[in-house]
Amino acid sequence: MPNQMISSPEGGTRLYAVLGDPVAQVLAPGLMNRLFAEEGIDAVMVPVQVSAERLGAVVAGLKSMGNCDGILVTIPHKFAVAHLVERRSGMVELTGAANALRRDPDGAWSADNFDGRGFVTGLLKAGQDLRSGPVVLFGAGGAGVSIAAALLEQGVRELHVVDPVPGKAAALAERLSGRWPGAVRTTARPPLEDASVAINATPLGLRPEDPLPFEPSVLSPGTRVADIIMKPAETRLLREAASLGYPVQPGIYMLAEQIGLYREFFRLGEGVQAAALAPVL
Repeated sequence: MPNQMISSPEGGTRLYAVLGDPVAQVLAPGLMNRLFAEEGIDAVMVPVQVSAERLGAVVAGLKSMGNCDGILVTIPHKFAVAHLVERRSGMVELTGAANALRRDPDGAWSADNFDGRGFVTGLLKAGQDLRSGPVVLFGAGGAGVSIAAALLEQGVRELHVVDPVPGKAAALAERLSGRWPGAVRTTARPPLEDASVAINATPLGLRPEDPLPFEPSVLSPGTRVADIIMKPAETRLLREAASLGYPVQPGIYMLAEQIGLYREFFRLGEGVQAAALAPVL
């Protein structure tokens, strides 16, 4: 029943979880629980901190719970969970990473990845022309590979990927080369001075003492600087880029643009508009 507020979990409440390590930075529970309350959906989403060593056991436990209908996944588990379900979307098959798991009516579990679509939708809504020049992406993890695929789907012709872990950027390029041959390039020094968009898809920025993933001062005027970090809302990278006059996109917009996708994926009804969530951003 729409607009019926669910005050607290009861025996019939459906359970959703967010898995990560760390997990203190996740904002999805606040947004999803608000959606549940406003739409009168008797469900609750809770954060669950789980190490890589315990991930399989925790996912198996959640899947075995009769009232658990879905799981969201954040760092560093997006690649690992893709192997813990029976069904994978085309995006998961393409990228090897998942950030949402769903119990299907037959009891099997499906996986999808909405990070890239949410992130790129935020760029497009900001008026960014993704065909105007090279894009530089720092981070080739579970979010980075999904963002890379979504950027290429939207027409980015030249995508430079950098990752501090040896071989990780090359693995991303190899994974996507079958569909976009030659579009992904990996170099130790990407052409930041020519970039139309520079993206941080690494965990750098979660802690105040973290170094910058790249130096924004070398960018050309008008280059958009985007971050996937959601907490803090304004990372050091975004703060310094904004102080230099560059347009910026904080990480919360990647999540906000995914809420409608999550709602459809979890079969919660018609999608909500990201604008409806603006008061909590």
